[in-house]
This record gives sequence, C-alpha cells and structure tokens, in this order.
Amino acid sequence: MDRKLVKRRGQTKWLVQRSGPMHVDGVIFGSERLINEMDDMVVRQVANVASLPGIVEGSFAMPDAHWGYGFCIGGVAAFDPDKGVISAGGVGFDIACGVRTLHTGLKADDLAPIRERLADALFRAIPAGVGSTGKLRLSVAQLDEVLTGGARWAVENGYGLADDLRFIEAGGRMAGAEPAQVSEQAKKRQLNEMGTLGSGNHYLEIQQVVEVYDAEAAAAFGIEEGDIKVSIHCGSRGLGHQIGTDFLKRMATTAKKHGLHLPERELACAPLDSKVGQSYLGAMRCGINCALANRQILMHLVRQVFSDVAPKAAIRLLYDVSHNTCQEESHNVGGKTKKLFVHRKGATRAWGPGREELPAEYRKIGQPVLIGGTMGTASYILAGTKQSERMAFGSACHGAGRNMSRRAATKKWHGKEVAGRLAADGILIRSRSLRGIAEEAPGAYKDVSEVVESTHNAGLAKKVAKLVPLACVKG
Repeated sequence: MDRKLVKRRGQTKWLVQRSGPMHVDGVIFGSERLINEMDDMVVRQVANVASLPGIVEGSFAMPDAHWGYGFCIGGVAAFDPDKGVISAGGVGFDIACGVRTLHTGLKADDLAPIRERLADALFRAIPAGVGSTGKLRLSVAQLDEVLTGGARWAVENGYGLADDLRFIEAGGRMAGAEPAQVSEQAKKRQLNEMGTLGSGNHYLEIQQVVEVYDAEAAAAFGIEEGDIKVSIHCGSRGLGHQIGTDFLKRMATTAKKHGLHLPERELACAPLDSKVGQSYLGAMRCGINCALANRQILMHLVRQVFSDVAPKAAIRLLYDVSHNTCQEESHNVGGKTKKLFVHRKGATRAWGPGREELPAEYRKIGQPVLIGGTMGTASYILAGTKQSERMAFGSACHGAGRNMSRRAATKKWHGKEVAGRLAADGILIRSRSLRGIAEEAPGAYKDVSEVVESTHNAGLAKKVAKLVPLACVKG
C-alpha cells in the first residue's frame, strides 16, 4: 500500500483514501510522530479491511496501531448484519483480552511498608506464565457453564461479590454463547487454566495515581491522587487462542464458497448470516465469557491476598472492559439507529455519556477506558466521549502498542538487566521468566503518553488520570 495515499485531515487524523477494491476510506488516528513510526503494514491492513463486504462508514486504526494478523492491532471496523462479514482475524487469538482495574482503599503511605511483602504474596497466589494452571480444576460440563455464565458464574460459585457485576461490560455475561461451537481441543486447553494470567504482555500491577486531569470524571470514577489501584490485564487463555486458530482455518477454507476474495489469508472471514459465521459468533462469545470469568477469579485471589497482607484494604471494582471482541451494538448511521457488528482488535470500547448500559455512577461522565502501559512507564484511565461514537463507533486505543517484535527485544535486552533497572526506579518485578521480561521491556513499546495524548486530542476519549507502576507480576 502506497503511503502517498495517506493524507492528513487534522492534528491527529489521517485519511487512507479509498482506491481499488476499498468500499470505504480508511482513517488512522495519531500524532505525526506516531504515524511516521508506524510500520507500512498498518496502512495496508486498514485498506484491506476497507475492502471487506458490508463494512460501514470506514476502516479505523487507533494511535497505538501496529501490524497484526489480518486486521492491524488497534483496528476497528463495523459491519452491516445483512450484508457484512465477521472475521476471526478482526478479533484476534486472545479473545476478550482486557483490563480490570480495582480500587484498594489504600494510599501511597499505606503501601510503602508492605509493598515487597504484597508483591511476593501476589506472585505466589497468581498463577502466571506459559501454560500456567490454577487450583481450579473443571470438568467439561463445568467449563460449559463458565462459557455461558462468564463472571456471573464466578460470582455464583464464590469468586467475588454480586456488586462486582455492575462494573463489567455486559453485566459480566455475554449473551448468545454456544459451547457446542467450541472444539474439544479448545475446552481441553482451558480445563485447568481458569484464574491464571498467562504470559506475554499480560500482568497484574499495583499502581499509584500520580495525576488527575479531569476532576469531575475522577470523582465519578472514585479516583484521587495518591490512590493505590490494582490492574489485571489478561484474556481467555488457551481456549480463546484455540477458537481463533480453529475458525481462521474454517473461514479461510469456506471463503471461496462465499465469494470472498481475501487480500491476505489471515483476514479470513465469513458472512454474518452464514453457518460458519454464526458458529464463530457462538464460539467467540464463549471466549468473551471465559475471559470475564478468568478476570473475576483473579480479582477474588487479589482480595484474598490483600485481606491477609493489608487487612484495612477494601477491594472494589472500578471497571472491566475488553479490547479483542466483536459485539453487536446500536450506532447512529446516516441519522438512523442501526444494529452493527463492531470488531475491535487491540482497541477499547469507549462509549460516551448517556448510554443505559453503563453503571448509573458513570452514565453522566461516560465509560471508563482503561489503557495499560508498560511495566516501566505508566497506565491511564480515560472516559469515553459522544464524539468517539460518531468518529469510530465509540473506540479508543488499548495500550502503548509494540514498536519492536518480541524476538528483536530479546536480542537487545536481557531480562535480569531490565528487572534491575526497573527496581532501581522503584518498580518491583515478579516474573517466572527472564526471557518474558526482556520481551516486554518498556523500550519495545511506543510512548504510551503520546498514544494517550493523541487519543485525547482526537476526541476518542478524554484523559482522567495517570497511574504509575509500583509492582508488577508477569508470566
């Protein structure tokens, strides 16, 4: 794809002009620096998505965008339910990977004397790493209940409080999940993985709020400077990965039958009204429920650790939102409210004020948008905007976004060196893999502050608070 087709249309908006097989324009959000640093594949993949049948309004990429399988990471696209497609590549392998941020009721001074003990206790209690397993052992029948019940299943089985569910998108349970559409292999991979972090960029982090940008929104979200928060970043583990693998193959195999000409195999998709399209929807929704239940169980483990090490803490859920999904949502298109299937891959839902689906406490402000940074920089909490709903179906960035492959990172850094440097900066790292630390070195990512500033300036979401890491548990 020729970068000459990319034209600036504002401070943080860039147009990929419609050409060739594209049905709509592409739009990339970001500062000039971020755009210049993006790999050329982002432009190509935005254009490829724009050529899919039934796409509505545009093919979008967030400021943290980088190359992915089929869709770029940071890609957003909505499809008409009658004419459009659903793409496994547009959701990704880690279905419903997302962030859950918790209030602790503690301040920085409360944490200081117990920080190391708390980091060690969380590291012991939270299973993490490649193929990690938890204490929970499920039968296939029990797992099917998880796949239909989501976080509600977890709460009903003693992992958390009923009030937690109010602060999870979809109330903690995605309707329409069909366990029968999930392969035996996918279920087998998940039987012992509930309540685990996994590896890669997943983490559990103790954070301190160091800056508040919007006092009204912060008050509504229960955020003050000096607060100690905990953020959990993980997804649907082996089950989600296997669902993605299974359906990428099925969609690629059936594409020709449906008259679909794919610019790249990983863009595999199927008509929404086709048998394989409906099967994927049922399976993907199981993946969403798996991830919601997984983060709910992890939150329960965090509560147990804090009750032992910091009994004065009060763990409450601020919000939980996923960033690898396809969801049926109502949006205004051409002056009419229309049901659309919105793919967000490495992009966070960012609904503005007034949506009835939001908790009453947040409805006036907009949805909390949870942006994970790197273990050496910062994370952010933003609020969704009505402008974002008009611009990109209510979507925002999801993190810093990689600027270097994991392989390249391990050639440049050593895990022990990275952990030592972070410790010198006052950030405790607890990990079972030195290689994993090297792969996730802060330098392997874009500047999260610039990504967030671009998101804010574009109107995709507004800045509410900045949080810095104090301790990080990784696989």
